[in-house]
Amino acid sequence: MKQSIKKAAVIGSGVMGSGIAAHLANVGIPTLLLDIVPNKLTDEEEKKGLTLSDKVVRNRIVQSSLQKLLKQKPAPLTTKSNLQLIEAGNLEDDIEKLKDCDWIIEVIVENLEVKKSLFEKVDQYRKLGSIVSSNTSGISVEAMSEGRSEDFQKNFLGTHFFNPPRYLKLLEVIPTKNTDPAVVSFIKEFGENVLGKGIVLAKDTPNFIANRIGTYGLLVTVKEMLEGGYSVGEVDSVTGPLIGRPKSATFRTLDVVGLDTFIHVAKNVYDKVEGAEKEVFDVPSFMKTMQQNGWLGSKSGQGFYLKQGKEILELDPETLQYGPRKKLKTAAVEMSKQAKGYSNKLKALVYADDRAGNLLWSILAPVLSYSANLLGEIADDIVAIDEAMKWGFGWEYGPFETWDAIGIEDSVLKMKQDGITVPAWIDEMLEKGYRSFYQKDNGVTSFYHNGEYKAKEVNKKVVHLKTISETKGVIKKNSGANLIDLGDDVALLEFRSPNNAIGLDILQMINYAVDEVDKNYKGLVIGNQGKNFCVGANLAMILMEAQDDNFYELDMVVRMFQQAMMKIKYSNKPVVAAPFGMTLGGGTEVSLPAAKIQASSETYMGLVEVGVGLIPGGGGNKELYLKHLNSMPKELDFDLQKVANKVFETIATAKVSTSAHEARDLHFLNEKDSVSFNGDHLIHDAKQAALNLFEAGYTAPVRQKIPVTGETGYATMLLGAYNMHYSGYISDHDLNIAKKLANVIAGGKVAYGTLVDEQYLLDIEREAFLSLLGEPKTQQRMQHMLVKGKPLRN
Repeated sequence: MKQSIKKAAVIGSGVMGSGIAAHLANVGIPTLLLDIVPNKLTDEEEKKGLTLSDKVVRNRIVQSSLQKLLKQKPAPLTTKSNLQLIEAGNLEDDIEKLKDCDWIIEVIVENLEVKKSLFEKVDQYRKLGSIVSSNTSGISVEAMSEGRSEDFQKNFLGTHFFNPPRYLKLLEVIPTKNTDPAVVSFIKEFGENVLGKGIVLAKDTPNFIANRIGTYGLLVTVKEMLEGGYSVGEVDSVTGPLIGRPKSATFRTLDVVGLDTFIHVAKNVYDKVEGAEKEVFDVPSFMKTMQQNGWLGSKSGQGFYLKQGKEILELDPETLQYGPRKKLKTAAVEMSKQAKGYSNKLKALVYADDRAGNLLWSILAPVLSYSANLLGEIADDIVAIDEAMKWGFGWEYGPFETWDAIGIEDSVLKMKQDGITVPAWIDEMLEKGYRSFYQKDNGVTSFYHNGEYKAKEVNKKVVHLKTISETKGVIKKNSGANLIDLGDDVALLEFRSPNNAIGLDILQMINYAVDEVDKNYKGLVIGNQGKNFCVGANLAMILMEAQDDNFYELDMVVRMFQQAMMKIKYSNKPVVAAPFGMTLGGGTEVSLPAAKIQASSETYMGLVEVGVGLIPGGGGNKELYLKHLNSMPKELDFDLQKVANKVFETIATAKVSTSAHEARDLHFLNEKDSVSFNGDHLIHDAKQAALNLFEAGYTAPVRQKIPVTGETGYATMLLGAYNMHYSGYISDHDLNIAKKLANVIAGGKVAYGTLVDEQYLLDIEREAFLSLLGEPKTQQRMQHMLVKGKPLRN
C-alpha cells in the first residue's frame, strides 16, 4: 500500500509543536493539535463560573497556542486562514482521534520517561501503519521506542525540525534499527516534495548533526573570545557574512535562539561525552550567570546585546556591564573584502597573522577537525554534515566545503603544527593524491567517501542554473540577463543585474527571449537563483535621467517596459514567471502578465512604487485590476467599484504579501497560479508548468476591452485619501500620488462602465508615471531610498 499523509497529529502545543502544526496546515494538511488538560482554573475562568470539566478549559492550552500563532513574528502561518486546518484538543478527551491520523509527531518535554509513557498511550490508539515520530533534539530515538508494539517500532523514527519550522529548511531524519526503510524513504520524499524541507539522515547520537557541530562551534568561539581578549562585537563583526555565515554571526544568533535553549542543548552533549570534548561543552560561567540574571537574549530584552534608544550596546563578559559595540578592523579583513571568490576571501583571513586571522583560524580549524572526527558517528557521509549546517544554521558553505576553500594540504599542515587532531582518513586521502573533498565534472558533483569519489545524489527536481549555463552554455546573454536552454524544449530567462533590477538590457532580453521561444521552443520560464527574484526597475538610472530632464528618453524607456510586458502576455508560447523572495515593483509587473505564475511559498509580492513617489509604470495597475476582474464569477453581476477600490487600496498602501498564499489573497496570484513549497524545486515546477500548458494546446489570450469606473469611480476612490489628508495622516504629495493612481485605475474621464482597451490604460498610466517623476518631492523620495534604503515621508 502506498503511504500518504491525509491527516496529521502534533502532540505538544508549545512554540515548536504549534509551529510544526502551522507548517503542516500551510501545505494543506488537516492537523490535530493536542496537549495536556490544565489542572487549575485561571482567574478569568473562575470569574466566568467555568469548571475544570468545561471543554473550553480542557482545551485552553492548545487554544492559547493557536491564538499566539496569529501574533508571532515571523508569522508561522503563510496565511491566517490556514488556522482553520488545525483542530484543538487535549490528551484525555481527544486521544481516540489519533486513529484517523497518518502521521503523529511528538513535541513534548525533553524527558525520556515522559515520552515513553506518552508513546505507550499513542500505541493503543494509533492505527496500524501510521507513522509516529519524535521531534526530540537530544534524547535517544532508539530508547523512546523500547517496549512498543512491532508495528509501532517499524513505523517510528526521529524527525527533528528546526525552529521556526516554516522558515528553516533543515529536517533531520533519525531512523532506529527497527524502522522500516520504506518509512524512511517515504518521510524523506514527503519532507522534500510536500513540506519543502532539506532532508538529512542522521545517526541516533546526542544533538544529531547540526546542533552537535553548531553548538561546538559557538562554544569554541566563546572560548577563543575569552582567551584572546576579544569583545562580543569584535567577534560578531568577523564571524558573519565575511566568512559565509548569517548576519547574526555568533552572539546575535545566541540572542535570537535564547541562552536558556542553547545551554540546554549544550548540556545534552556534555552529559554524554568524555574528555576534551566534554570540556568544550561545559558552558563558561559568565553565560550561566547571564542565565540566572534572566539575560536570555531577544525574548528577555537583553543578552549579549542591549538596545538603548537607537544605540546597541555589547556585553563585557568580564564585568557583565554593557558598553559601545566594537568592530574588528585589521589588514586581513580589508584584504578579504577586496579578494574575489569565497576561497580567496577565506584564505586572506585564516592564514593572516593579525587579530582577525588568528581568531578565525582558532575558531575554524577545531570545527573542521571536529566535523571530520565525527564522520561515521553522527552521519554516514560528508554531504549530510555540510547540508545540515547550511540548512540548519544558515552557513553558506558546510565544514568540508569550507575546508576545500582554504586548501586541505596547507590547512592540515598548519593544524598539525598547532596540535589539532586530524583524523587518519584525511591523511589517507592526501596520501592517495586526493586534494579536495568535492569534485565537479561535467555538471556532476562527487564527494570523497570511503577512499573514492562518489556521485552526490540529487533530487531530479533540483535545478542548478549555474551548472546548466556552464555545461550547456547560454543561448544569448547581455549585461542584465541570460537566456538558457533548460532542456525539454523550454528556455529560461535569467535576470543577472545587481539586485536583478530591471533596466534596458533586461527589457531587450525579454523581447529577444519571447521571439526566440516563439520560433524554437515550447515555453519560456522567467526565473533566477539570486537572493531575490527582482526588487523592481533600475531606480538610479530613472532618477539620473529625470534629474537631467531627459523625459523624451524616459518616455521611450517606459514605453519599452510596457511593450515588453505586453509581449510576455500575448506570447504565442506559454510564459511562466517563477518569483521568490522579494518580488517588488517591476518584479511583480513582470510576473502579472505571464500565462501562469509558479511562485515559491516564500514570495513577497507588491507594487510598492508609491514608496518612492511614483505609481507602477509597466502595466502593473492594469494587470492587477484585470487579475481582480478575472477572479469575479462570470455568471453574476458584481460591483465594479469594489474591485477598483480594492486595487487602489493595495497599490496606494504599497501592500506586500508575506507569502505566496497571501499574494493570492491580494490577487497577485489567481486560481491558475501555483505554489512551490521547496524553493529548490521552483525552476523545475515552472518548467513543468510551461510544458503542461504547451501540451494542453496553449494559445495566446484574446485582446478584450476592459470595463472601468470612470469619473464617478475616481471620486469614490479618492474619498478615503481626502479624509486621511484632512486628518494629517498623509502629506500633500501623498494625496497628489493618490489622485494620479485613482485616475489610472478609474480609466480617466469616461463614464462608469465604459469599455476601454489596454493601450489606452497604458497611455494614461505612463503619463501619470512621467508627471510624478518630474515632481521634486518624488525625486527627493527616490534619492532617499537609494541612499538610506528606506522611504521618505515628505
